[in-house]
Amino acid sequence: MVYLPFQARRLEAQLDDQMIAYRKLVSMKSDGSENDIESDIERSLKQLQHVNSQMQTWVSSGGSEVLSHTLTRHMEILQDLTQEFYRLRSSLRVKQQHASLLDLRDFDRAKFDVEEASDSADQALLREQTAISRSTGQMDNVISQAQATLGSLMTQRSTFGGITSKISNVSSRLPTINHVLSSIRRKKSMDTIILSLVASVCAFLIFIYWLSK
Repeated sequence: MVYLPFQARRLEAQLDDQMIAYRKLVSMKSDGSENDIESDIERSLKQLQHVNSQMQTWVSSGGSEVLSHTLTRHMEILQDLTQEFYRLRSSLRVKQQHASLLDLRDFDRAKFDVEEASDSADQALLREQTAISRSTGQMDNVISQAQATLGSLMTQRSTFGGITSKISNVSSRLPTINHVLSSIRRKKSMDTIILSLVASVCAFLIFIYWLSK
């Protein structure tokens, strides 16, 4: 049983080295290697527990008092190492969860940024389509007004064409009308002359008749 304390000290030294490496790992960013170190530490703790159990069995069967004190010391070391391991592992789990939450938040934020950018692009496209539709509507209104104006101009053109035709017809008939009017005026003048002559002759005859009395 003399070799049991030696095995216990060897395992304790091994656990010290493993715990130092584990502390560094906890203080750094997790890279996935903590699982291997945790497995090694748990294995060493179980081995130390087994050695302590063997020493306790020997002490209970009437071993020396010195070995009993040695066993008490090794059990205290095992308890301290176990508690520190659980504390470090718990701290590492909290750190990992916090990192996962941060990664998830960053992912959600990136996703939100992408969706927001997509929404912004959709909104910009929608605004552009609305502007195009508005411009198209305005162009349609302008075209409709232009068509209405063209129709009005065509109507006016037809009206003016009719007036022009009538004026042309009147102009073409003016020589004839002028000729008729001239003839009427000449006839009126002749009638006036004749009436004047008749009146003069009548007046002359009356004057002679009056003298003959």
